[in-house]
Amino acid sequence: MAAAASKTAGVRIDDSIKREVLARTDIAEYIGQFVTLRKRGNSLVGLCPFHAEKTPSFHVHPDKGFFKCFGCDAHGDVINYLRRAENLTFPDALRVLAKRAGIEVEAENPAAARARGEKEAIYAANNLAASYFHRVLALESAGEPARQYCERRGLDRATIAAFKLGYAPERWDGLVGELRAGGIDLPVALAAGLVKAGQNGGYYDVYRGRLMIPTYAATGEVIAFGGRALGSEEPKYLNTATTPVYTKGRHLYALNAARRAAGKDDAIIVVEGYLDCIALHGAGFANAVAALGTAFTPDQAHELRKVTPNVFVCFDADAAGRAATAKSVDILRAAGCNPRIVALPAGDDPDSYLRAHGAQRFRALLDAAVSWVAFALDREVEAIASGFTGAAEIARRGEALLATHVPAQERDRWRVYVAGRLGLSVDDLRKSRLLTNPLHFAPRGPDGGERGPARAGRHVMPGAVDAPSFEREVLAIMLEEPILLVAYAKRIPPERFEDRVLRRVYATLVDRREELLQPSDIRALFSEDEEASAVLDAIQGAERSVTVRFAESADRCAYLDRVVERFRAADLQRRYRELDSLLDRLHESGERIPTELREEHRALLTKLKG
Repeated sequence: MAAAASKTAGVRIDDSIKREVLARTDIAEYIGQFVTLRKRGNSLVGLCPFHAEKTPSFHVHPDKGFFKCFGCDAHGDVINYLRRAENLTFPDALRVLAKRAGIEVEAENPAAARARGEKEAIYAANNLAASYFHRVLALESAGEPARQYCERRGLDRATIAAFKLGYAPERWDGLVGELRAGGIDLPVALAAGLVKAGQNGGYYDVYRGRLMIPTYAATGEVIAFGGRALGSEEPKYLNTATTPVYTKGRHLYALNAARRAAGKDDAIIVVEGYLDCIALHGAGFANAVAALGTAFTPDQAHELRKVTPNVFVCFDADAAGRAATAKSVDILRAAGCNPRIVALPAGDDPDSYLRAHGAQRFRALLDAAVSWVAFALDREVEAIASGFTGAAEIARRGEALLATHVPAQERDRWRVYVAGRLGLSVDDLRKSRLLTNPLHFAPRGPDGGERGPARAGRHVMPGAVDAPSFEREVLAIMLEEPILLVAYAKRIPPERFEDRVLRRVYATLVDRREELLQPSDIRALFSEDEEASAVLDAIQGAERSVTVRFAESADRCAYLDRVVERFRAADLQRRYRELDSLLDRLHESGERIPTELREEHRALLTKLKG
């Protein structure tokens, strides 16, 4: 009798293969590479890699072979974990685990086999290229310039071997010859970005006279290269462009090597450059990664969040580095991370600082790293102090700053900090609150009704939250930065939407939030839904001129925080009115008013006035 088989996306896989993979894979050991797990009763517990949380709700049961998160309801066996963590199909996830366990998987359908075959061929070409470059650097006379460069940079033999650094010699056909000798088809090497096609139908090396730094996937394959010039040649770095196995902005250098240390320390260090990262590893900071020469992206933040929410941002101490730090902080916060900023002396990068001062001094910089709140406030305080001279205006701006960057429950503590930096008293800031807080209850009009705030137009500061327009604003923000759905799905639930269509669209986004990383993902989700597509078109198209625009992630988060605060205030006011009415009825009827109702009524009144 033939063995049973699973069929996924047109691919038949023998169920016995799946059973063998699960039997040979220790789910706790595998997930423990990426998530810090601690023993609790009969299970292991850690922070869920699939949603932002501060209290661990992610449980792994090694004896039963499954995981479950009680926060987002993610669950399943180790194959389901890998599918969700790496956004893989079932067959691809099964093959990754099967390869790791030394198990052969039966052939896919022709289309899937061709796609996988192309990737495997590129991996083979990249692996051969990495071995060739490494051999040239370590053993051949052609690698002498690179060996001298490594010596000047403090890269010893152990570091060179650990990161498989290499050298592309000053030849046009050095790698081409090696690839041919290794049986690699040169069109495959072309697709991998290793060679270019010449005018006569031949091929030539892309990398010449450069230190070669390979980047690895989490599963161990070489997916890309960074070629570092040894002198002042431009560009300083020549990096692999997008290929079938590598997409710029989705990967982090050395994450494969840093995962275990980052999980153990429950923290990770992000730097800009390859050599900064390598220098940190050499100095004992094995939880360092690099952004691969790109502006920091939401995809990279999402990858970090899978490992740990605690991120040290250590970019270069120049104007470009400070600007990159500010943007990365916004992106990390949106991904549910807790960034801290490491302040290097002016003109330094992590590599130069380590070579000049050593690991102990760098450890002191990590210990002195400031929270993202202090970093954001410091930047804004400098702008306020230099741009406004009137004390009242400074106070107003200072209080608005707190409303933008600081959660309501933490504002008193940070109000002291901001007041000290601005040379004001805490009372000055508090008194300015009614002038700056757009969430304060609307004033009464002549008829006794509430005057609502003016509808947000294109010239309105992104602060005021207008009840009739917030639904479209929230959707507009999520269209621009879908990753924010993870952080705000529970704080801004679909039930708050009054418009039927907008509520349906937003509810769908909330349900699928873990899959939505780019604006195009949302469009694809509603590609066959005419009603939803029309709404999205209206929000992004015709209504754009009357919709508040948010240039930065911080602006979007600030607006969403105001929406959340508006809900909280509305709930407090609703409960206060209910209690007020109840107490009036009890008083009029002569009944005794319970003490707990009086205390709740008094507490609500205090909150509403505050």
